[in-house]
Amino acid sequence: FMDGGGYANPKGGFRVPVVFDNLIHQGAMPVTIAVFVNPGTIKATQEGAKDRSNRSFEYDSMGDRYSRFLVDEFLPVVLKGLNVSDDPADRGVCGISSSGICAFTVAWERPDQFGKVLSHIGSFTNIRGGWAYPGLVRKSSKEPKNIKVYLQDGVDDLNNLHGNWPLGNRDLAAALQFAGYKYKLVMTEGGHSGKWGGEELPNALRWLWDDNAESTNIPIVNTKPKWEPHPDAVPRDDVPHGTIVQMLLWESKVFEGTIRDWSVYVPAQYKESEPAALMVFQDGERMRDVNGRWRIPVVFDNLIARGDMPPTIAVFINPGQDKSRPSQNGKYSNRGYEYDGLGDRYARFLLEEILPEVEKQYSISHDPEMRAIGGSSSGAICAFTVAWERTNEFRKVYSSVGSFTNLRGGNIYPALIRKTEPKPIRMYMADTSGDVDNAFGSWPWANQLMHSALTYMGYDVHFDWAEGYAHNSDFGSSKFPDAMKWLWRKETHTPQYNTSGDLGGDLTLLNLLVPGESWELVADDLGFADALCADKDGNLYFCDMRAPAVYRLDAATGKRTVIAEESVSGLEFSPDGKLLYACQGSKSRVISIDVANGEVKTIAEGVKPNDLAVTRDGFILFTQTGTQEVVRINPKDGEVTSVDTGIAKPNGIALSNDGGTLAVSEYGGQYTWMFRVNAEGVLDGKMPNMSLRLPIDPQGQFNFNEPPPYLSVAKGDGMAVDRKGRYYVTSALGVQVFDPTGRPCGVLPQPNPEKPLTTCMLAGPNHSTLYIAQGSEIFRRKLTVE
Repeated sequence: FMDGGGYANPKGGFRVPVVFDNLIHQGAMPVTIAVFVNPGTIKATQEGAKDRSNRSFEYDSMGDRYSRFLVDEFLPVVLKGLNVSDDPADRGVCGISSSGICAFTVAWERPDQFGKVLSHIGSFTNIRGGWAYPGLVRKSSKEPKNIKVYLQDGVDDLNNLHGNWPLGNRDLAAALQFAGYKYKLVMTEGGHSGKWGGEELPNALRWLWDDNAESTNIPIVNTKPKWEPHPDAVPRDDVPHGTIVQMLLWESKVFEGTIRDWSVYVPAQYKESEPAALMVFQDGERMRDVNGRWRIPVVFDNLIARGDMPPTIAVFINPGQDKSRPSQNGKYSNRGYEYDGLGDRYARFLLEEILPEVEKQYSISHDPEMRAIGGSSSGAICAFTVAWERTNEFRKVYSSVGSFTNLRGGNIYPALIRKTEPKPIRMYMADTSGDVDNAFGSWPWANQLMHSALTYMGYDVHFDWAEGYAHNSDFGSSKFPDAMKWLWRKETHTPQYNTSGDLGGDLTLLNLLVPGESWELVADDLGFADALCADKDGNLYFCDMRAPAVYRLDAATGKRTVIAEESVSGLEFSPDGKLLYACQGSKSRVISIDVANGEVKTIAEGVKPNDLAVTRDGFILFTQTGTQEVVRINPKDGEVTSVDTGIAKPNGIALSNDGGTLAVSEYGGQYTWMFRVNAEGVLDGKMPNMSLRLPIDPQGQFNFNEPPPYLSVAKGDGMAVDRKGRYYVTSALGVQVFDPTGRPCGVLPQPNPEKPLTTCMLAGPNHSTLYIAQGSEIFRRKLTVE
């Protein structure tokens, strides 16, 4: 039992010893030894520093780290001298919340050791990547692991920055059922509490130890209600009709070697002098057919004539087909690759190839609020991906039976949405309970997870849901005209946030961001900006490495003053605030700069420092990227000592507010590492607590039923810490934010993706403004850091 103290408590909600006594006596379970283990704690060793819980890192992380701890380290000691079965069918593992997913992870990684799993309100969410389990389970269907799984969750469990617990547990249950696992799902009353799991515990144990116990079976019921076209999908003689223009066969450069048919709908109300709105449809031929289910030209005729949507040019475009061979039975060879893959490839295809061709003949608006994109199934996730990647071009999305599943990694979207600064996207969704459930995912649960994530983050989203139906266009097409009215409505959206599901330690982006505030340009006349730091009054210090000069930017007036004419890559104040220590790799030294008079002194030579931090007792810790070291300077005698090796290109470095934890980002990997800081800058307790989000490889291949092709490095760079203890790490994707234990809070996209993002700092009044350096520019944005 992980979180063992709660399970072992004889007066608690679970009372495991009492339950075991009774069930063993009844013969409902064999004689069983229970081991209760609590999560680890990194004990502080310095005065004023706080102990740091290791619970989330141990429990929420995927992989075999915790199972190795149990199997190789802990259990051999605990069970020494006891006669314990080594048959995995006789060994179970149990936990609650984060330790619930941990229990599953242990058995998943080591089914040779543990054959039974009991999870109470399990965190199968994106605390540290657990959202991925349903996809992994489905992929194991040909060779299921020999584990038996009992899942308990409350119908009112959490919905927060990490995910939706009830949906996460149901999605996992659907995956277990599809893959042929023996499992039981019990949805009780209540929320994120052990009360209901404790009441259910005896039944759960009876089921786990009963070899004849039946699995849960959640049927998928397909129906075929009579389809009738929506009244607005029926041609009318009293409205003007647009025209369909068949375009020339298109051979793509982005999707090299493919050709495709496409056409353009031009409304009767189109005027060249008034740029028309735009809507792009994937699977264009099917969506354009006026005798089919969608009948989009007819719908557009009627809605435009009535004023329910603006005059809109529609682009109907088919998936690509290998030009060396014809399509078979209306299927296109490149459809899945184009539509189901994440990243900006399809968006570039539209923006660089198709739309310029449209604009040769027609005037279309470049206002992203006047541009929409839509599709069904894989065409729907494609539509969302385009808007997600190019929100500056498309801000309206239509999705019917969207394939937000693991066809090519799209099941990550709900997790990304909750931990990315909200984007100005309006989205209509339609799906049904009878939608498909297969090796790639459950469409009904995937769409509900998407809707839940969008709603939590305050998006303008509408979800039409129906019982029955199947994976087809019947339901979506019957609602399509109403969807267009909603999508093109004129009223603006005011985000509504409900963070009641966030627990005390959860630091959602929604509470960090200030409504209406975005990046503001502070300076754009620099050679190369770096080395941001702040004094106790919130004044910002930075370096223009090409000037060269170290500047002070007054927090109140914005006045810029030269402190010293030096080129440095890292700055930090001495404990008394009188000196700035600085990294000067070009001159192989660390220097000090007297803030009052600009006097420069050499602190250490023969080193190649990148960035630095200063402990409370004055020891200087700096990253030496080229040698993959963290190095310490003793301020008393200038002694230089390597205190850590092996981090892949260590770069940014920052201390927690209490000085007890050091964080080091790696430019050549995907982690930010945490250390315990002891007296005199001695480090231990090294762990990769923060996993940086990786960019998608723009040249990578999106393989079937596999995660997206990520780059191997996140380019972790400069770091900052706010008053609440959040860590801010600059990276290739933007500023990645983590809570004090290393759990990801989210990503703030950078203002200009074309320029490197090098460092960041909290400065200004109350140190509540985040400054970033990006090439020749410095930006800032106000935050709510409390």
